[in-house]
Amino acid sequence: MIYDASLDELLHAVWDGQRISQAEALRLYHLPLEELGALADRRRQIARAGAYDGRGNDIVTYIVDRNINYTNVCNVYCKFCAFYRTEKDNDAYVIAFDELDRKIEETLALGGTQILLQGGHHPKLTKQWYLDLLAHMKGKFPQINVHGFSPSEFVHFREVFQEPLEKIIGEFKAAGLGSVPGGGGEILVDRVRQRVSPLKAMSDDWLEVMDVAHRLGLNSSATMMFGHVETVEDRIEHLERVRAQQDKSRGFTAFIGWTFQAEHTKLRAPTAGAHEYLRTQALARIYLDNFPSVQSSWVTQGQEIGQVALKFGASDLGSIMIEENVVSQAGTTFRMSVTDMRRLISELGYEPHQRDNWYRLLN
Repeated sequence: MIYDASLDELLHAVWDGQRISQAEALRLYHLPLEELGALADRRRQIARAGAYDGRGNDIVTYIVDRNINYTNVCNVYCKFCAFYRTEKDNDAYVIAFDELDRKIEETLALGGTQILLQGGHHPKLTKQWYLDLLAHMKGKFPQINVHGFSPSEFVHFREVFQEPLEKIIGEFKAAGLGSVPGGGGEILVDRVRQRVSPLKAMSDDWLEVMDVAHRLGLNSSATMMFGHVETVEDRIEHLERVRAQQDKSRGFTAFIGWTFQAEHTKLRAPTAGAHEYLRTQALARIYLDNFPSVQSSWVTQGQEIGQVALKFGASDLGSIMIEENVVSQAGTTFRMSVTDMRRLISELGYEPHQRDNWYRLLN
């Protein structure tokens, strides 16, 4: 093998925690998987060094929450989605409050602390319906954090309600919204978005929602769905855009990447396997030097790869997912219990701890 001094310098820079460029990230992507994983684990250690009174490197977290989809009616028809329905479909729905209450009560009984509330882009639900929904949830279940409404939903609200984002998000927060999920990120490259979801919010729109939410005091996650029509360069551009936003607003709590699931969808693309998933997650941990946490995606990869991902830069196993409807509609139905979570974490020598949305330990 020919010695490459410039690569050696790059590897030392990564090991020391220095910021890398997009061109350098592309070089790293092609490293042997185990070498890239070791670098990502090193960056995880650096990111976690000061967390939890200095115990961050010994701790892996998880959250107990439930994903409630308030409607499956959607008018953006994403090619990668098998969940959406039109208003005319027999199985189209808008959730009733009594059903919502039942789901929240079940979540609380299982030790849950959060509801991940997302839905389709329903063309006819009013702003007051959403405000009433939030007020009902927080009035009846004040102990539950409502982690709700992805950026693409807020862009949809802006168009339907004909009001600025600041007003809408501010009113949602006052009604009970606690934080914003990073759904709808897909790939933050408009050329890609035009191919997979041309009617959905574009990259600048997604980032604008996050910027406004952060300025109004709402934290959020950042996501990436990859392994479809994008290139590796597109993935790196996505990482650059969320890193730049984090530099600006400091509101992202974690990054979560997952792979496209093809079954029952209209998007015809080869799906990424476990090696590509681990490679991309590792690169994300290295590139996102201003993100405190990276979350493993066992929901799309299964328990075993979800566990392995903890050695490829992840410091959190995410949610036990009491309920999940979107990914499962596309053919992936992995499930996990708290016992499973704690076992997978402990087997690697880490301390398992339940957390809340803000990564505060609950046990």
